[in-house]
Amino acid sequence: MTDLTADLTADEARRIILRAQGFLGAAARGGGVPAMLRRIGAVQLDTISVLARSHELVAYARLGPVGRAAVERAYWDDPARAFEYWCHAACVLPIEQWPLYAFRRRAYRERRFRWHEVPPVVDKVLEQVRSDGPLTTADIGGAKNGGPWWDWSDTKIAIEFLLDIGEVVCTRRVGWRRVYELAERAVPAELLAQDLSDEECVTRLTAIAGRSLGVATRADLVDFTRVKGRHAALLDEALLSGAAGLVPVSVSGWPARRGAGAGGPSAAPNAWADPAALESEPRGRHRTTPLSPFDSLIWERSRAERVFGLNHRLEAYVPKDKRVHGYFAMPVLAGGRIIGRVDPAREGATLVARQVGFEPGGGRTRAVEAMSEALWEAASWVGCTDVRVERVGTPDLEAPLRAAIAAR
Repeated sequence: MTDLTADLTADEARRIILRAQGFLGAAARGGGVPAMLRRIGAVQLDTISVLARSHELVAYARLGPVGRAAVERAYWDDPARAFEYWCHAACVLPIEQWPLYAFRRRAYRERRFRWHEVPPVVDKVLEQVRSDGPLTTADIGGAKNGGPWWDWSDTKIAIEFLLDIGEVVCTRRVGWRRVYELAERAVPAELLAQDLSDEECVTRLTAIAGRSLGVATRADLVDFTRVKGRHAALLDEALLSGAAGLVPVSVSGWPARRGAGAGGPSAAPNAWADPAALESEPRGRHRTTPLSPFDSLIWERSRAERVFGLNHRLEAYVPKDKRVHGYFAMPVLAGGRIIGRVDPAREGATLVARQVGFEPGGGRTRAVEAMSEALWEAASWVGCTDVRVERVGTPDLEAPLRAAIAAR
């Protein structure tokens, strides 16, 4: 595909993205969960747990029914293989990325504020971790004052600020609670010793984002790394100078870059690509799987719509009577396309599809078969022995889907 380094069709870009994200080809499944984490660069965390927590669903979506204990070991182990920090959002990141976030740790230290004013108790909390760590928030005085979730106690504010500035680190969890330890004790010495400039940090993170996404607009890269202001300017410099190692491409059908003309053959570049991803045609079997709404394949709404025609938002925080697709509707990927959505739940040994809907277009028979396959495989992974469909939002496919579910 070296002749496509300048021009890509939207379909070619989509397939490159799927391979980069580990959904196309057997090679993407080599090395298990640790290799998957390094491949996609960041796994977003979230407290919602339906079939499983989102960080488990991300691994399952790419690797199939991998043991959930293996997922936990790859993320939170001793010695550290990963750590938690702010990338696209709160994410699990490979431990080797620790030096690359020095720019963000410095910025937080300079501000001394994010969601809360930093309380005077911060020095005392640091000394407590130094003398008694590793510790959870329960060990240092609790997470909340008793009000809403954002009503943090002073000790919670302090420990989270220490996490932000890199004095402490979370490299493991116990019962979904962060365990805080001094960075100097938990992070390998060779990583702690690296002292990168802001420019070096942003350049290397931009390269990681580009490899993970495969083909991306500038906005996609900014969203992945969540840089702004002077750090976003550094990202632009890394792209334009070639320091990030990404090459400009023109993807037909994608929006023109601001200030450029309309798309089409030989149009002005409107995206960036990992050159290694352009060297061969993406081939192999596609995964058929439900996706967490926080999966990096679709976590940015405008990118999901551009690549897959998927207009999706998480409705967990939408009033029940205003939901369209359901509390935790999961887009279902099959054949490299989003064929529908399912809002899952569990009742004992039964996976319940509270609501199923199919996207318009495509092969309807294949879509029904793929949805049935996705539901049964997910059910087996979480230990369920039955699947029940409650509501199908695509009336003409309700009977075929129920028949396909019953036939397995």
